[in-house]
Amino acid sequence: MQYRKLGKTGVKVSVIAIGTMTYGTQVDETLGIKLIQAALDAGINFLDTADRYPGSENIIGKAVKGRRDSTFIATKVGSPAGRGLTEEVDPNTGGLSRKHIIRQVDGSLKRLNSDYIDLLYCHFPDYEVPIEDTLNTLNDLVRLGKLRYIGCSNFTAWQLAKALGISERYNIARFQCIESPYNLLTRDIEWELVGLCESEKVGLCVYNPLAGEMLTGRHQFGKPPAEGRFTMGDIGKRYMERYWSEMNFNAVDRFKKLADDHGCTLPQFAIAWLLNNPTVTSVLSGLITMEQLKENAAAVDIKLTAEDVKICDEVWAMFRPPRYFYARDMRIRFD
Repeated sequence: MQYRKLGKTGVKVSVIAIGTMTYGTQVDETLGIKLIQAALDAGINFLDTADRYPGSENIIGKAVKGRRDSTFIATKVGSPAGRGLTEEVDPNTGGLSRKHIIRQVDGSLKRLNSDYIDLLYCHFPDYEVPIEDTLNTLNDLVRLGKLRYIGCSNFTAWQLAKALGISERYNIARFQCIESPYNLLTRDIEWELVGLCESEKVGLCVYNPLAGEMLTGRHQFGKPPAEGRFTMGDIGKRYMERYWSEMNFNAVDRFKKLADDHGCTLPQFAIAWLLNNPTVTSVLSGLITMEQLKENAAAVDIKLTAEDVKICDEVWAMFRPPRYFYARDMRIRFD
């Protein structure tokens, strides 16, 4: 396994992280514990969960018993009101207010059976709570020792930049990492967010690395999806909206050929492409079988050529044809 530093923390995390969104639903407790422990044995030390993932935190807490100090656990807070751990609709459930953050952190600590959380993400931006209030609350929890580091997820570049500026101004805890969707079919974060992370030394952990299983190559356009992410109720509907299109299927065919040329699987190629970017800290892998663990872990040893990267860029250009952009990179052209 390979490791990269997380932001400015100095902490080293595995380039493959275990995403446990479906642990407790698609993956039962017994299998979840086995998968996590096998991942730890393989050198993966980074586990990702959230307070809104049913059963996930409990499974992690049981899986890392006796190995907590060598494991880096990230969880999240801030799910929309009325969704998550309880069916009770409480107007103060959700968001990034002091009340909700403290309540959810205490709950996560109990479920994880831990005295501390290594990394707490703000799961979504909260447009009703000033970011100053959120950061001050998180800073207090860091000082209390309940949190080691803080991060954000699904934030835009300007929201992250604003938060970093506030943290620097008031000398309080800063977002050390951002978690965003990024894959061969979804590359919009390259416009601004990736550059911001590189410039300000913010870790970048990516989810949906396989585009909701599109980049497994096991689906066919015009036919019902195979059982998996695309068939999981409301979650499946969201994945269909994100990725199920004829253009994406055409792109997948081209990526398959690149993977074949490397003698690797398409998922391995997709993960290797992400890790080819030095700004990427870690790639979330939503493992549900031991075979997937072995397959994804092997991706860290695959090296892409400049020609591979060029072809991937050409495929992306099908989605985002060159247009005049409001900001220009003077390192590329000047006119």
